[in-house]
Amino acid sequence: MKKSLLALASFAILSLGACNNNAADKIKGEGDAASGSETSLTTDDVTASGTPAFSFSKENHDFGVIDEGTLAEYDFVFTNSGDAPLIINDASGSCGCTVPNWPKEPIAPGAEAKIHVSFNSNGRTGNQQKTVTLKANTVPNTMTLKISAQVTPKEQPAAEPTTTEE
Repeated sequence: MKKSLLALASFAILSLGACNNNAADKIKGEGDAASGSETSLTTDDVTASGTPAFSFSKENHDFGVIDEGTLAEYDFVFTNSGDAPLIINDASGSCGCTVPNWPKEPIAPGAEAKIHVSFNSNGRTGNQQKTVTLKANTVPNTMTLKISAQVTPKEQPAAEPTTTEE
């Protein structure tokens, strides 16, 4: 029993030591070309004290009425309104039909960036409401964006009439 606990404790310590969540490792120094930001950040900027914050111009988007099979896309634009670099660690859609694309580099305080969201309406008819959850170094550390659409079904080909033989 003691050996099992010792092995488990050793594994836990080694696992924690193997994690590398240092935000400074995410810096390339060129800024984020995808977001249009050309601000260079240094290790000192990322490790500085302060709190980054999302400031979205819009957190919900309604595509309105779209036809089934349409690939609907929207850019959620935001500014880092905090006083430290904002790092988005992950972004995930509520289903496989909703795919976010986000800046992988730190966003400097005052810089603007965007989250590009694609919604594939193929096979999804009726009222659709999807979310994109962002995980970042903000407080709170999650942010949810919402998209919606009313998807009209594709027209089905007319069925061939059947005849009966007598």
